[in-house]
Amino acid sequence: MSDGGLDELFGAADGRVAEERETVVKRRSPIVTLIGNAAVIGLATVVVTAGLRALGLTISLLLLIALLTGLRLLIHAVAVVAPPPGPRLRSGIGAETPPAVDALRATVRRWERNLDQAHSDPDRHARNVLPVLAELADERLRLRHGITRASDPRRARELLGDDLWATLSGPGRRALKARDVETYLDAMERL
Repeated sequence: MSDGGLDELFGAADGRVAEERETVVKRRSPIVTLIGNAAVIGLATVVVTAGLRALGLTISLLLLIALLTGLRLLIHAVAVVAPPPGPRLRSGIGAETPPAVDALRATVRRWERNLDQAHSDPDRHARNVLPVLAELADERLRLRHGITRASDPRRARELLGDDLWATLSGPGRRALKARDVETYLDAMERL
């Protein structure tokens, strides 16, 4: 039985967003790459020289080739250090490219769904909401007072109050009303 911790609430165990496996990139041989780059530089040299001559300007052919070679090396260097593409969302059967999903919005919707379902199902409330409240209380106690409910139960009970203590540790957990949750959250904030 799951304890309904923060991992379950955040959906970390779901694995809804997965990176696709990297595809194997076929590399061309260095000779073919060199010939291709030389052809691009040669073609660019011819075009630039013709354009400059049409305007009545001249430039040293060696300088032009050096500039175009430097530009091609710069383009190659930028391509090498470019960041890898971001992860893609796993698409459903027959779906094309999935729309971009805001992870925070999806998490908040999941929380809302869990809380809405918890109102109608006391068992779900005991599995999902109360363990999260207990973790939040333990975290506040740890941060503010250096204790948890397990490490110093007497002091934790004093700090939390009898109602909140009974709700978080009682065996017969019942569904809470909204005003009760609000009261307990206020008590945790005052810690």
